[in-house]
Amino acid sequence: MKKRILLLIGMLSVFVLLAGCSEIKKPINSNSTGFWNEYIVYPLSWLIKEGAHLLWGSFGLSIIFVTILIRLVLLPLMIKQTKSSKAMQALQPEMAELKKKYSSKDQKTQQKLQQETMALFSKHGANPMAGCLPLIVQMPILIGFYHAISRTREIANDSFLWFNLGDPDPFYILPILAAITTFIQQKVMMAGQQQNPQMAMMVWMMPIMIFFFAFKFPAALSLYWVVGNTFMIVQTYFIKGPDLKKVSAAGNAGGAKK
Repeated sequence: MKKRILLLIGMLSVFVLLAGCSEIKKPINSNSTGFWNEYIVYPLSWLIKEGAHLLWGSFGLSIIFVTILIRLVLLPLMIKQTKSSKAMQALQPEMAELKKKYSSKDQKTQQKLQQETMALFSKHGANPMAGCLPLIVQMPILIGFYHAISRTREIANDSFLWFNLGDPDPFYILPILAAITTFIQQKVMMAGQQQNPQMAMMVWMMPIMIFFFAFKFPAALSLYWVVGNTFMIVQTYFIKGPDLKKVSAAGNAGGAKK
């Protein structure tokens, strides 16, 4: 879990670094060169513009559509992540036994612990890094979204509801919604899992980070966060439905005893 938190902080740092790079002021079009521009930023820009043509010229509606489309494409990956997380959770008692068995801190014992742990993962088809994979895949998309919005004049100059897509939300409604939906998403994803201080910190750290980023960056990116988080909440509810019902039932039983 500590590795996941460090990975998340590192990736968000990369996001901030790339978001402020010099290319952000260069318009994106079909003539833009370089792998980043040709295969990530321009396709996203083109997709948003084409979506707007189909949705009555609204770039806001197009961003909602493209966000949902991206989430649907990533759905198999998210299902795999959820299954791997459940497998890891089921292995916690056996992992605890292994740590107890190989409690000595000498190098030979720790190597044996690592070998036994990896064999346990392999036997049950669990991947401890599966939870990080969606973050790794989504980060280039998130940065690409920021560049596509900022470097496509038609998108940046358009307005949707009460905000301009290329400017921060003047009333801070979207940053607040982005933080709230991130918090709910984290809680839903971690429902039924064994809680520890690192996980509890993650639940609070992510929404705070998202709020400050959404506070500063274009409202279109905040819209992407809010829609994407809402989709994830609904998606996780359906994937983890039985687990969520168990947690709810356990909570109700605990309340009844009191």
